[in-house]
Amino acid sequence: MNTSQLCPKFEKAMSLLSKRWTGLVIYQLLSGPQRFCTIESSIGISGRLLSDRLKHLESEGIVKREVFPETPIRIEYSLTEKGQELQPFMKELEKWSQKWIDTEETVSK
Repeated sequence: MNTSQLCPKFEKAMSLLSKRWTGLVIYQLLSGPQRFCTIESSIGISGRLLSDRLKHLESEGIVKREVFPETPIRIEYSLTEKGQELQPFMKELEKWSQKWIDTEETVSK
């Protein structure tokens, strides 16, 4: 793949992952399917913003929304194969942040 084909794809990937909360939503779903309220409480995101991020990730083919016909209706979100392929990247980013990111410094800025 030559540089002219890589740059737009890389730029789109960075744009997608750099949206506020998107990385945390994906990271949360790495542990398996979860309900909306579980994701919301685990990462401390507002319901409206979480809904927006999940819809966007679903439209990108990264998240799958599954509705279970129960009473009450149960909806779970999980990563698609495309989303699961982000796991090595997310784990490496986690290792890098543990080594190099100082939370005290980040908070004070």
